[in-house]
Amino acid sequence: MESIQAIKQRFGIIGNDPKLNRAIEKAIQVAPTDISVLVTGESGVGKESIPKIIHQLSHRKHGKYIAVNCGAIPEGTIDSELFGHEKGAFTGATSTRSGYFEVADGGTIFLDEVGELPLTTQVRLLRVLENGEFIKVGSSKVQKTDVRIVAATNVNMFDAIKKEKFREDLYYRLSTIDINLPALRERKDDIHLLFRKFASDFALKYKMPTIKLTDDAVNSLLKYRWNGNIRQLRNVAEQVSVLEQTRTINAVALQNYLPNTGSNLPAVINNSKAEGDFSSEREILYKVLFDMKSDLNDLKKLTMELMKHGSVSDVEKDNEHLIQKIYGDDKTDEFEATVENLEVLSIPEHTETSEPMVSDMEDKYHFAEEIEEEETLSLHDKELELIKKSLERHSGKRKLAAAELGISERTLYRKIKQFDL
Repeated sequence: MESIQAIKQRFGIIGNDPKLNRAIEKAIQVAPTDISVLVTGESGVGKESIPKIIHQLSHRKHGKYIAVNCGAIPEGTIDSELFGHEKGAFTGATSTRSGYFEVADGGTIFLDEVGELPLTTQVRLLRVLENGEFIKVGSSKVQKTDVRIVAATNVNMFDAIKKEKFREDLYYRLSTIDINLPALRERKDDIHLLFRKFASDFALKYKMPTIKLTDDAVNSLLKYRWNGNIRQLRNVAEQVSVLEQTRTINAVALQNYLPNTGSNLPAVINNSKAEGDFSSEREILYKVLFDMKSDLNDLKKLTMELMKHGSVSDVEKDNEHLIQKIYGDDKTDEFEATVENLEVLSIPEHTETSEPMVSDMEDKYHFAEEIEEEETLSLHDKELELIKKSLERHSGKRKLAAAELGISERTLYRKIKQFDL
């Protein structure tokens, strides 16, 4: 069995982090078997190296090795790509085609981003893992294949299972052995080592002197979060090598190539919407209109109480909270003025010559219809009045008026056309 150091040199793996060494050690141990392996880790940590190690150290090394990026194949064609199809199985299927599982018989298939597989394809894959059988698209004939499957994903599989985006039985079939690769920020001692290797490679590629980092630049390199991991570090090394005129790079120059991702500390995100926090101006307008409707309903309720009791003191005592909400601190004067205005509302006495009284139920329906009509007119008039006043205050300047009303200039223009102002 080859040593970890020999494997690193053979496959171009750089670093001495204990977690990285443990991942390589597990790959070496599992390679001679036919056990399915799931490689996990963030995007850009180098997950594609593990299946290559497993294939080359297995008895299948003389067979085919096929790497498939499941996230890059459209959902409608992935079954055909993996399992093949018969002629005429679908539009465009002009001939019979062999899929990857048929071509790689006796070898290894690496399913990268396996968490992106559609649920229907997951069912087919589960059958291959259980008994080595598959059926081409458009066929009824069962075929056998002897393929070693190594899968990789950067998705949290337990979350995907909980959201029913990934089958739990397939997960446990794939993850007989789980190999996790650490993120670059967890391999602090390897960051500068990797950067120097990349800088040396690009100097050779572009035929220029190798760049070197000052001590403060190295500190910046180590403190950075590296969300893109090794892939991002390689890109930064290439950019600096090509764009910088001087070959000695300090922290100030290096910062120009490190995107500002904010604090390295995890952020607590509150998914609940705070009161008054709306995602669009339409919601703001709806809130204003609903508040106005609520106030109108409260006022109508108070009016009905006055008409029913006729006594100001009784109604004021029973509805003190409602009066305070409507009239505020100056409730007494305005409330009494409202009562005076209600004196004109008299209910005619029933006489022999008058028309028959409608039933209570009919009267309630009629009153409800009148209230609904009055509310609609009131809200329309209020909106129209607010827009008119704002335009008058700003001498017809729509931009200023829109800012005052809390809506966009485009929405205001649409309202002006709607109301024919």
